[in-house]
Amino acid sequence: MSRGGTYGELGQRIDYVFKVVLIGDSAVGKSQLLGRFARNEFNLDSKATIGVEFQTRTLNIDARTVKAQIWDTAGQERYRAVTSAYYRGAVGAMLVYDITKRQSFDHVARWLEELRGHADKNIVIMLIGNKSDLGTLRAVSTEDAKEFAERENLFFMETSALEATNVENAFMTVLTEIYRIVSKKNLVANEESDSSGNSSLLKGTKIIVPGQEPAPTSKAACCLSS
Repeated sequence: MSRGGTYGELGQRIDYVFKVVLIGDSAVGKSQLLGRFARNEFNLDSKATIGVEFQTRTLNIDARTVKAQIWDTAGQERYRAVTSAYYRGAVGAMLVYDITKRQSFDHVARWLEELRGHADKNIVIMLIGNKSDLGTLRAVSTEDAKEFAERENLFFMETSALEATNVENAFMTVLTEIYRIVSKKNLVANEESDSSGNSSLLKGTKIIVPGQEPAPTSKAACCLSS
C-alpha cells in the first residue's frame, strides 16, 4: 500500500494505492472476477493465468481517491513458488473457490496458510465461492463455507463473475475495510505498536512492479497505471 502524493491518469490525485491479491486453485474464476471488477467484462475464452498479472481500478471511498491494484496469481502448483513473492505488500486478499468443485474448497485452508505465512498479519481476507450461477451443480454448501469463514475470521460472499452477482460488493467490502483500518492508523500518532513491538495496524508498503527499477517518490504512479 502506498499513501498520498501520487497522480494517476489525467493528473488525478491518488490518495491511496491498495494491493489486493486473488488466490485459489486454477480454474475457479479468479481472472474472470478480476475482469468483471476492473473492466466489467467476462471472457468465455479466458485462458489460464501464467505467473502473475494485475489490473487497476480507481474509485472513491469516503471522499478519498483509492487505486485498487488487483493481482491475479496463477493457481497451478508449478507457479506456487513464483507467486509467493507477490504476497508481499498486499493489504487485501480474495480467496476463491468454485462452488461446483469440492476439491477447490478443500484446498482453501492450504491457500490461507500460505497467505498468512507471507502477508501482513492484519491483511483483510474475503472468502469467495464463485460460480453461484451454477447452483444446480453445487458441491459446496453455503453453510460449510460460512462456518469456515467464521472460524478463520474471514469475510465471506458467493459470487458469479458470469452474471456479475456480488462481484462489486465483494471487492468494495474488502477495499472499504482496508480503508477503515488505514484511516484509523492515520489517527494514531507515530504508528503505535502492540506488545510485540510490531505495528498494530496495516503497514504502508510501496508497490514496485517486478522488473522495474524503484521510481522516485514524486513519480511513484508511473508504474501503477492501468
